[in-house]
Amino acid sequence: MSDSPEPRPLPLPLYDAGYINAMSHFYRGELGRIMVWRQRLDVTTTWAITTSTTIFTVAFTVRDVPHIIFFFNLLIVWTMLWIEARRYRFYDAFRARVRMLEAHFLVPMVMQSRETLAGDWRKLVAEDLILPRFKMGRFEAIGRRLKRNYAFLFVVILSAWLTKIWLHSTEPINSVHSFYDALRVGGMPGWLVAAVFAGTFTTTLGITMYITRKSPGEVSDFGDHHARWRL
Repeated sequence: MSDSPEPRPLPLPLYDAGYINAMSHFYRGELGRIMVWRQRLDVTTTWAITTSTTIFTVAFTVRDVPHIIFFFNLLIVWTMLWIEARRYRFYDAFRARVRMLEAHFLVPMVMQSRETLAGDWRKLVAEDLILPRFKMGRFEAIGRRLKRNYAFLFVVILSAWLTKIWLHSTEPINSVHSFYDALRVGGMPGWLVAAVFAGTFTTTLGITMYITRKSPGEVSDFGDHHARWRL
C-alpha cells in the first residue's frame, strides 16, 4: 500500500478559453486606440510650442515688431488647449475601457482569484460599446492639460511678453508709471494689456490649483508598495 499523497486536482480556469481569446483581442484593440489619441495630444502640444517658438524668434529679432504679437500668441495657445482638451476627453473615454479590463479581467487572472471580481463590469463595458460616453467634463479636461503642459507654456509666454516690453520700449522704463505707459501699443490702451496679463495668469493658476486638488491623475505619484518595484 503506497503512502504517497493523492495528486491534487488542478484549479478550474477562471474564464473559458474562447472568452479569454476574444477579450485579449478586445484589450489589444482598445490599447491601440488610446495610443492613437495619445499621439494626437502630442501633435496639438507640438503645434502650440512650435507657434510660440516662432513668435518668440520674430518678436526678439525684429525690434519694431510690437509686443501685441504675444496677445495673438496667447489666442493661438488657448485655441490649441481647447482642441487638445477635446481630444483628451476622447482619449480618456477609451482609456476608461482599458482600465476596466485591467482591473476586472487581467487582475483576477494574475491573482488567480475570483474574489477580486467587483461589480457588474461586463454590463458597463457592453453599454459603453453600444453607446460611448465621455467620462469627464470639458472643464476637467482643460484643467488636466493645463496642469500637465500648458500652464508652463503660458508662464513662458507672459515672461517673454514682459521681457519684450522691457527691452524694446521706445521710452526708458524707470518707474511703474513708465512701465504702464509702455504697455500701450497702437489703439490698445495699457489697462487692456494689463487685464490680459492678469486674467491669463489668474485663470491659469486658479484652474491648475483647482484640478490639482479635486481631480486625481492617471497615475498615482505615491503608493505604499512603490519601493518593491526597485528590482
